[in-house]
Amino acid sequence: MKNVDKYDKSTSAVCGLFCPACTLFIGTKEDPKRLRSLSDRFKLPLEEVRCSGCRSELRSLHCRELCTMYKCARGKGLDFCGSCPDYPCQELKEFQCAMPHRIELWSSLDRIREVGPEIWYAEMLEHYACPSCGTINSAYDLKCRKCGNEPGSAYVAEHRDEIIKQLGKMQ
Repeated sequence: MKNVDKYDKSTSAVCGLFCPACTLFIGTKEDPKRLRSLSDRFKLPLEEVRCSGCRSELRSLHCRELCTMYKCARGKGLDFCGSCPDYPCQELKEFQCAMPHRIELWSSLDRIREVGPEIWYAEMLEHYACPSCGTINSAYDLKCRKCGNEPGSAYVAEHRDEIIKQLGKMQ
């Protein structure tokens, strides 16, 4: 993926998610067929699922309208939820446990506090990269979307069962 190999605050979500591994981000940046499929699945216009990251100008409907964590962090002048005195708040707890791509929020936010966002970002690039070809895959790409290697990333290898369970619910 172009321009994701260097730290970019706009693609580092306040909640600890790594935007370049989001299926909407991947669809927006390089996979129009994926984006169209997501648009159809969510029954939303294509423009409402396009997303270039949590802090970017182009955000999906969810990130723009439904995410209260971004608004809260911004209102408190915080870069990440992990630096909030109320961390972890009830809303973040509910958000974290709702979907498998959010399983590692606590460890991500802890890591950001420990080593800073730049090092965390570099670690996430490796965590979501295909071990065979280096392509950044989403948490739901069981196989690499470019070369077919399985698993698609270390993230998928660690959380495969939870991801498969969620994918089954979505069908």
